[in-house]
Amino acid sequence: MIEWRKWTVLVATMWIQALSGTNFDFPSYSTELKSVLGITQVELNYLSMGSDFGKLFGWCSGVMLLYFPTWVVVFMAAFLGLFGYGLQWLLIQRLISLPYFMVFILCLSAGCSITWFNTVCFVLCIKNFTNNWPLAVSLSVSFNGLTAALYNLIVTKISSHENVNTTSYLILNAFLPFIASIAALGPILQQPCTQIDDTTNKNDAHTFACLYILAAITGVYLFVLHTSSQNILIVALLLVVLPLTSPKIVNGLKQARHIDWPSYDLVVNSYDEMLEGVFDKVIEKDRLVVLGEEHSARLMVTRCDFWLYYVAYFCGGTIGLVYSNNLGQISQSLGYGSETEALVSIYSTCSFFGRLISAVPDLVSCYYPLQMKQKAYATRTGWLALSLVPMPIAYLVLVLSGGYSGLSVSTGLIGISSGFVFSSAVSITSELFGSKSSGINHNILITNIPLGSLLYGILGGVIYEHHIESSQEMVFVGGSKVCMGKNCYIQTFGLWGCISLLGLCSSFLLFVRTKAAYREYYQPKNLISDEMTTIM
Repeated sequence: MIEWRKWTVLVATMWIQALSGTNFDFPSYSTELKSVLGITQVELNYLSMGSDFGKLFGWCSGVMLLYFPTWVVVFMAAFLGLFGYGLQWLLIQRLISLPYFMVFILCLSAGCSITWFNTVCFVLCIKNFTNNWPLAVSLSVSFNGLTAALYNLIVTKISSHENVNTTSYLILNAFLPFIASIAALGPILQQPCTQIDDTTNKNDAHTFACLYILAAITGVYLFVLHTSSQNILIVALLLVVLPLTSPKIVNGLKQARHIDWPSYDLVVNSYDEMLEGVFDKVIEKDRLVVLGEEHSARLMVTRCDFWLYYVAYFCGGTIGLVYSNNLGQISQSLGYGSETEALVSIYSTCSFFGRLISAVPDLVSCYYPLQMKQKAYATRTGWLALSLVPMPIAYLVLVLSGGYSGLSVSTGLIGISSGFVFSSAVSITSELFGSKSSGINHNILITNIPLGSLLYGILGGVIYEHHIESSQEMVFVGGSKVCMGKNCYIQTFGLWGCISLLGLCSSFLLFVRTKAAYREYYQPKNLISDEMTTIM
């Protein structure tokens, strides 16, 4: 029974994540918010940046967890979202009137809510899965990418097909995370008091595999089928019932049939000694030599590897998030304003699959046999570099193509790439700089999100406003000037593409510098395995 409780905690974090990714649906109501406030595109970008700016206060949730029970911090996060989104809904309904600065504070409150939920889920996963926590974190965080698709499904079902009320997203943003917090209260209160050594539980690998399969099925169901064909009851079954019963089913099958689950002799790509002698000074200077060594925040920010990682995130995942924040205006300028919700769902769902893919190294490692050969290991920073390859390709497609198909494909590629970065960030931070301080260190890392949101948002907004003044394709929508045509964002796409290429180069350099540390980390394990094999 105690063993099953940790799985209920994991499923509870999945519920919270699935309903708390409320920043993804900002494009769905941003146009109306812009119209009600009568603001420019630059000012609207400041509001989207306000939500990201809330991540600067993510460290507060880590401190709160040191002094308050977990459930208290969960409901604090829920109330921050209720306050931030609830008042925005009243504003768009013109039931209240607020100055621009107050609206920025509301967006800031909403951003704090998201970050606090994320931190709580990270801590719960690490606490209840002492050795397999990267798998737990990746699985939990992946569901954050489904929020927009789930909300789109709910809004479509409660609205008429001819008139989808986009302001309903704000009501869902305010109340659904609060409801999820109530549902998660039971598992959180009943979580095991002592940590369970999950290295001795052979069922863990199979349970995780089962949960990942269910997650993939959920994503495919929401992504492939048209919203009108989807059933909320089926989604509830995939999100609630089956995940809760999976650990029991896996354990029951093994006990009932006395099955010896097979060991899969999987080998992850080993990395040759490449670029040896090239940029030796750059590669060798102050690089990490030991994985998992505990770093204080002060020590971490003095490491060159941290700043390479920071730039990779800043120019990779963050620029993908800024793209999603501007998706409403991008689709409107290209003449696909009615497809905004569909594009948001594409980005969100592809982000979900990108988050699932980030767990592949950890899922594979669960099936490593003791006889695993030397150098058969996964370098997580190498996966990070690989995940950033689609980003510049996507922006190139946006520059060359102005059609809906090109827009959809690029949105999906950016979603996959940024989703991978968001999900793998906690594990990479913990591997490189230690897990004990990961709650604080990770929140220092994600300060790049508000900074990138500000920089990239202003860049895109200034170019957008410039084209409004110079373009003959400008129109008025709800009292606001709207730029129409491919030229409104083509320069922005080009600049964002160059920035994402810089992130890719930074991530590759980080991989080259940390490769030796990964080799040293896995080599002792392989040697021990060889000795055990010899003794046997």
